[in-house]
Amino acid sequence: MNQLRASSFQRRDQNAHAGGVAARSSSLAAQRGFSLVEMVVAVALFAIIMLVAVGALLSLVDANRKARALESVMNNLNVSLDSMVRAIRMGSHYNCRGTLIPDPGIGADCSSGGTLFSFAPYGADSSEQSERVVYEFQDGRLYRSKDGGLNSIAITAPEVLIEDMQFYTIGTVQGDVMQPKAVIVVKGSAEAENAKSRTTFYIQATAVQRVLDI
Repeated sequence: MNQLRASSFQRRDQNAHAGGVAARSSSLAAQRGFSLVEMVVAVALFAIIMLVAVGALLSLVDANRKARALESVMNNLNVSLDSMVRAIRMGSHYNCRGTLIPDPGIGADCSSGGTLFSFAPYGADSSEQSERVVYEFQDGRLYRSKDGGLNSIAITAPEVLIEDMQFYTIGTVQGDVMQPKAVIVVKGSAEAENAKSRTTFYIQATAVQRVLDI
């Protein structure tokens, strides 16, 4: 009997000792930090996530710059073209043959296009070259002159890079069945500061002479 009791007490002591050892091991495991491999994996995953996030952010910034550049270009061109079209509608004796015409009092059709366009403004003497308004595309910008081409000023911003601009006129012969018409075709591009890409645009505007061509 005594031996059985002693054996039972011994087993209990062993179980208690084993339980204490397991508890201490569990406590030590809970207090242990990340291993080197775990730290390397965590840092690598964080770097990949940040790389993707930063790339997406940079793409959004570049797209925003591109949109703002295009908006600025369109606003500037719209103001310039609207002003030009209104003046052309009220004018007469259209010409776009690339050079100033010998006789300012007559118009000239230009179905093949030209980079210089002139007309007599409303109320002006059409026979006087010095009173004609001249629009000219030169060196990537649009210029306007109100004294027959003697003094020109740029009416488009430097940020607006016009690659090609053509003026077309039809119906300028007085007495024909067609009212004089001018068509302006513009091709260019816009680039924001520090932007990686350029935006190409195409614009066409039409002006029909309001004064009856009789």
